[in-house]
Amino acid sequence: MRYLLFLAALMLALTGCGRNMYEQAKYQEDEPSAFFADGTSSRPLVEGSVSRSRGAIDEVFFTGQDKNGLVTEVPMDVTEAVIKRGQERFNIYCSPCHNYSGNGEGMIVQKGFVQPTSFHDPRLRASPVGYFFNVITNGYGRMYSYASRVPPEDRWAISAYIKTLQYSQNAPVADLPENVRKQLTQAAPEPATNAADAATNVAADTMTNQVAANPEGADQ
Repeated sequence: MRYLLFLAALMLALTGCGRNMYEQAKYQEDEPSAFFADGTSSRPLVEGSVSRSRGAIDEVFFTGQDKNGLVTEVPMDVTEAVIKRGQERFNIYCSPCHNYSGNGEGMIVQKGFVQPTSFHDPRLRASPVGYFFNVITNGYGRMYSYASRVPPEDRWAISAYIKTLQYSQNAPVADLPENVRKQLTQAAPEPATNAADAATNVAADTMTNQVAANPEGADQ
């Protein structure tokens, strides 16, 4: 008798199982709809809506552009920590193609992948910071979008780091601190027009001195 009652209860329970809730008539995100005049089932946000997770943030933060086009300023405070975060994320996501120096000769390029344009190309040096954020967000050419992999804060950090990287390779010597300028001037065998050239000259001069001091080690 108990067995029959158990079977009856089990049958009643199973009748409540089904895929009706899963398969119910409903719209998926961004699915077309003839019901609304704009043809989409997703409804526009009510004016003044505020994100529960981020609060009231300007749309520029997510797009990299405003009514005048690509922005020229990072829409958040750029601190040393932000630059270091950008460098870390750049080394992870960008350096395989763009290389750590940004010259476009990353490891997968050395393995045969098409080389991207160097960040030190005059066209990219003149590009605003919003351009790099936009490319990271939407992709460009063979580069796919990183929006699903890198959050907006890190995209801005990477963009700020790219502009810093560009400046580091093209900064006028006059912009360097006085003590650094003196070191470069004393060590450089030829006049340097920018910090990168000066640093190269210093490295070459240092190597020459090391070889002169230890000629036998030069062949090792």
